[in-house]
Amino acid sequence: MTDKIITLREIDPSDIYGVNNKLFDIFSGYFPKLRIAARGSEIYLKGAASDIKKFEEALNELIKIRSKKSRLNEDDVNSLMEGSLSNIHSEEESDIIVFGTEGKIVRARTPNQKKLVKSYYSNDLIFALGPAGSGKTYTAIALAVRALKNKEVKRLILTRPAVEAGERLGFLPGDLRDKLDPYLQPLYDALRDMIPAKRLEALMEEGIIQIAPLAYMRGRTLDSAFVILDEAQNTTLGQLKMFLTRMGGNAKFIVTGDATQIDLPRRSDSGLLRGVQLVGKIKGVKVVNFDKADIVRHPLVGKIVDAFEKSGENASE
Repeated sequence: MTDKIITLREIDPSDIYGVNNKLFDIFSGYFPKLRIAARGSEIYLKGAASDIKKFEEALNELIKIRSKKSRLNEDDVNSLMEGSLSNIHSEEESDIIVFGTEGKIVRARTPNQKKLVKSYYSNDLIFALGPAGSGKTYTAIALAVRALKNKEVKRLILTRPAVEAGERLGFLPGDLRDKLDPYLQPLYDALRDMIPAKRLEALMEEGIIQIAPLAYMRGRTLDSAFVILDEAQNTTLGQLKMFLTRMGGNAKFIVTGDATQIDLPRRSDSGLLRGVQLVGKIKGVKVVNFDKADIVRHPLVGKIVDAFEKSGENASE
């Protein structure tokens, strides 16, 4: 890792940063592998030397554009980056998805996690199927956080069918959030790995990040949103159709599930695999199948999954 400070000497920093640093946030979002901070005329960088070099080259180009215009706008930044540095996001050798909290690096660690990341660029709907602990949901959330950071979408929505709560939320104490939070805790845990707690709370209060049970998706059209349906094995075919048809313009949907862990009263009611059969071959839809080799929890988890598969018994996670 290399540290570097770039000093803006012949230009007013606000001409590059924009109002409330908006232009700089968009610009820096194209460099997910770098840690970037701007303070006055100085820009602090931390990352690989090759990535810092790319950042400097792009910054110099942006300064040249500014010298020919009275002011920069978002289109100037996006046009520059998409035209000359669009390969930054698609470099297959880079496994890093996003930099999380406290310096945590979130990366694709297994072949199928990498396949999920690669599939994101050419598909708007992805099914990620496989066993517990294989990183399906975690990788999907990392992609969503990066998309939000890079201004590719305006909202991040995470949802689950509240089957384990029996949808009988009225019997639980507290308001709606109190009732749902324990069930949705795995989603919160993943987000807290990637977004500082105070920032996460602010984004949720603003509605930019939303976590809700699947039932609350009915009737909505989700534009410019990254939407993840987790535990989709617990949806009926009708519920899955309802969810998929919420997709609006400039939206990305990822559906995760494990067909061996169905919590519905009748396993045959699960619509996940049937749904995949119906839409899996449509252009723009990708199915990524995870397996035991992708399990990244404690080494014993893979052996436990294998033992249950051999016995023919499948218990809920």
